[in-house]
Amino acid sequence: MSAIDTPVNTKIVARSEESGDIFTLTLQFTDTQEKNYAFQPGQFNMLYLFGVGEVPISILSHGEGDSLYAHTIRRVGRVTQGMSLLQVGDHLGLRGPFGRGWPLAKAEGKDVLIITGGLGCAPSVSIIHHILKHRAAFGRLIILQGVKHSDDLIFKKQYEQWAALPNVQVALAADSSKPNWPGHTGLITELLDQVNLDVNNTLCMMCGPEGMMRAAVKRLTQLHLPEEAIYLSLERNMECAIGHCGHCQFGGDFICKEGPVFSYPQVKALLNKKGF
Repeated sequence: MSAIDTPVNTKIVARSEESGDIFTLTLQFTDTQEKNYAFQPGQFNMLYLFGVGEVPISILSHGEGDSLYAHTIRRVGRVTQGMSLLQVGDHLGLRGPFGRGWPLAKAEGKDVLIITGGLGCAPSVSIIHHILKHRAAFGRLIILQGVKHSDDLIFKKQYEQWAALPNVQVALAADSSKPNWPGHTGLITELLDQVNLDVNNTLCMMCGPEGMMRAAVKRLTQLHLPEEAIYLSLERNMECAIGHCGHCQFGGDFICKEGPVFSYPQVKALLNKKGF
């Protein structure tokens, strides 16, 4: 049985509430024939709520064991609302992994700049864990995270842990904030003024609202970071994950197959066009 074509059974082994409408489910395969399942940072799974439907969800990272896989989910529709009611011990179907992940080979030996907005931080967590696990293969790790309001920040403890590590810089921004917010109040692009970028040896990975990503790309190129050093993870309505339904078509590409990660030059022409 292929986990690409047919959902395989998984069991929820951990659950956490990240915010009022965001939760994380950690899954474990119940079928031992899926022990060889492996994903690349930046790929996604299709999670199936039995009898309701399925949705594409980024693979956050491995859990504490090699057979645990975390997915952070926002309650936005019928399927995810149903998933939010599940508890430890309940089951979900899983198909995957799908798509093209982050360019790990190109990032080796370079500083890695990660820019995320809102729940866009979820697809980046797996690459952060990969870099920290293979620390000697990469240069500086710079993590910039932006949210609309300081209350929207999730994974706060993880950001604090990462910021305490050597050769890691973490900067947070909120469009609006409460008193005692430790980060910057303002646009995430303004955080780039706090970063000493080596534009000749940096690779940027970015995920979040497309307006934010366009603004960040504009600022990065003003700082003379080459366009080919910028990679974006795009989101669309991915219903089949194998390029058959056409819902995620982006020009001549399908986000589910050729993406979700693209180099900026690949998507530059269409990123600013309405309807794409």
